[in-house]
Amino acid sequence: MNENSNLSEQVRPASLASQIALILAALAFAATVWQWLDSRQRTIILEQTLTQRLSQFDERNREVRVLSKLTEESAAQAEAKVTLLEQRLEESRSQQEALQTLYLELANNRDERTIAEVEQLLIAASQQLQLAGNAKPALLALQTADARLQQLDKPQVIALRKIIGRDIQRLQALPSVDTVGISLKLESLVDAADKLPLISERHPQSDKPLLPDWDSNPWRRLTQEIWQDIKRMVRVERMDEPEPPLLEPEQAYFLRENLKLRLLTARIALLQHDESTYRADLQLAGNWLKRYFNTQDSAGRNALTALEQLSSSDISIELPDIGESLNAVAKYKLSLDRKQP
Repeated sequence: MNENSNLSEQVRPASLASQIALILAALAFAATVWQWLDSRQRTIILEQTLTQRLSQFDERNREVRVLSKLTEESAAQAEAKVTLLEQRLEESRSQQEALQTLYLELANNRDERTIAEVEQLLIAASQQLQLAGNAKPALLALQTADARLQQLDKPQVIALRKIIGRDIQRLQALPSVDTVGISLKLESLVDAADKLPLISERHPQSDKPLLPDWDSNPWRRLTQEIWQDIKRMVRVERMDEPEPPLLEPEQAYFLRENLKLRLLTARIALLQHDESTYRADLQLAGNWLKRYFNTQDSAGRNALTALEQLSSSDISIELPDIGESLNAVAKYKLSLDRKQP
C-alpha cells in the first residue's frame, strides 16, 4: 500500500512536468507562428513601400529626363543666340571701323566735299536760268551755295562768296512775273468760252408792254393801247454797221474750240516765257471776241477786258548769266586738287 502511494506520488510530478513542457512547447510554437506572421506582414508592407518608392523614382526619373532634354534644347538655343550675337557684334565692329574710317576721310576732305556741293548747286541754278527761265529756283540754289561756303572759315572763300553774292543781288533785283495768277486767269477764260454769247445769237430787246391804266379815263387808255401797237409794228436799227456773221451750230462749236485752243497755247507760251507767241495768241483771241462774240453782253465784255489786261502783262524778263560764279568755283576746286599729294 505504501509502495503504491509512493509510486503514485512519483508519477504525478512527472506528468506535471510533461504538461508544463507541452505548454511551453505550445507557447514557443505560438510565439514562432506569431513572429513568422508578423515578419511576413512586415515583409508585405516593405514590398509595397518599395514598390511605391520605385514607382515614384521612375516618375521622377522620367521628369528628370524631360527636364534634361528641355535644358539641352535651351542650352542649344542659347548657344545659337550667343553665336548670332557674336557675329552681329563682329559685324557692328566692322561697320563701326568702316564708319570711323569714312568719317576721317570726310573730315580730311571737307573742303572738297563742300566745294563739290556748291558746284552742283551752281550748275542747277544755271540750268534753271538757261533752260527753264525760272529765277526763283536759281536764286534759292545760289543762296544755299552761299550758306555752304559760309561753313568754310577760310580767306580763300571770301572772294568766291563775293562773286556769288553779286549774282544773288542781280537775281533779287529782277521784276517778278505772276505766272501762276496769269495762268489761272487764262484757265478761267477757257472755262468761260463755252458760255460766251455770239453776235449771231443776239435778239432785239423787246420792251415790256405798258399795261393801260384801267382806272384812268377812256381816252387815255385808248391812247396807250394805240402806242403799244405802233411800237410792236416798228423797229429801228442802225444800217451803217456791217451785218454780224451768221454761224451754223457746227461752225459755232469749232469757233469756241479754236478760241480755247488759242488760250491754251498762250498759257503754254507763258510757262515757256515765250512772249511773242503769248501776245500773238491773245491778240488773235481778242480779234475773234470782237468779231464773232457779243461784247455788249456783260460776259463778253468782261472776257475782252481780261484779254486786254493779260496782253499788256510782261511775261519775259532778261535773266542774268552766272557763268562767272561757275568759273570761280571751278578754279577753286582745281586749286584744291593740286594741293593733294
